Amino acid sequence: MASLLLKCGEGRVWIDPASQEEIADAVTRSDIRSAIKARVIRAKPIRGTSRARAKRHAAEVAKGRHAGPGSRRGSPSSRVPKKERWMNRIRALRKLLAELRETKQITPAAYRKHYRHAKGGMYRSRAHLLLNLRLAGDLKEARP
Repeated sequence: MASLLLKCGEGRVWIDPASQEEIADAVTRSDIRSAIKARVIRAKPIRGTSRARAKRHAAEVAKGRHAGPGSRRGSPSSRVPKKERWMNRIRALRKLLAELRETKQITPAAYRKHYRHAKGGMYRSRAHLLLNLRLAGDLKEARP
């Protein structure tokens, strides 16, 4: 009867353990209403789904965690398009070549040759470019 009056389920009805005898005598709706008014019978608060775990997980994802192979959906080229990967690589290579030319570590002729090689997709990375410069004997000083 209390759940009907409180408009909640039976599981959410809280009855004061100290007033058990009084409530046992309550038979009519008005008796229950007066018990509710006296705060002997109450409705427990609604328990929702906790967002604490979801928030913690989102914070970890923001830091770059949970990005392993099991979490990836889509091909590598759909996650970072081929063109974007190429742009990132070629910009890094061109910046390095320009820096080496300005600091006179490579000659303008070597710069031009390796710039063309980079444009042709010969180098995988900056490290690969430096390795090829050393092998070709075009790099004058050792870079850290």
